[in-house]
Amino acid sequence: MDLSALTRAMDFTAVSSALAAAAVFACGIAGASGPALLAVASPSFADGGLIPVRHTCDGRDVSPELRISGVPAGAASLAILCDDPDAPGGDWVHWLVFNLPPDTRNVAEGVGLGDLHAGGGVPGANSWGKLTYGGPCPPSGSHRYFFKIYALSVKLDLPSGASKARFLEAIHGRVLAEGHLMGRYARL
Repeated sequence: MDLSALTRAMDFTAVSSALAAAAVFACGIAGASGPALLAVASPSFADGGLIPVRHTCDGRDVSPELRISGVPAGAASLAILCDDPDAPGGDWVHWLVFNLPPDTRNVAEGVGLGDLHAGGGVPGANSWGKLTYGGPCPPSGSHRYFFKIYALSVKLDLPSGASKARFLEAIHGRVLAEGHLMGRYARL
């Protein structure tokens, strides 16, 4: 028997076994560690790209179109949270909407409060204390804005104007899937 062929076969077997074990271990961790992944995209900007001026305080200040896929069959509602972790005073909330229908796959650009209510959505408060989208408006430098989508196992029993803190408390243990789209913006 060719010793080098036997060594290659043993190496292949060891590598295959190691990969299989790693895959089983990773699946166990993924299944135990948390929610599935949603895909979130926008025709306005790519993940990690620059947010167009029309979606900011320097433009029309309209929300970007969001496209959502990968919502699990058992979802009872969806939620949107847009925040800026680079704000000088800490995290700044730009948009919060919850109890959107679970079959929502597209949130139109510039969607208004009336449209969200008609679709069953409930607005939370942003950091300006308003119930609407407030676009990027950094005081200085480049900031990151995360448009987070959550697929939830329940409709939330929260009032209109709920804070991000109350929202996060309410979704704890109820997130089936989540995803985000991150955009950047710097004022000129």
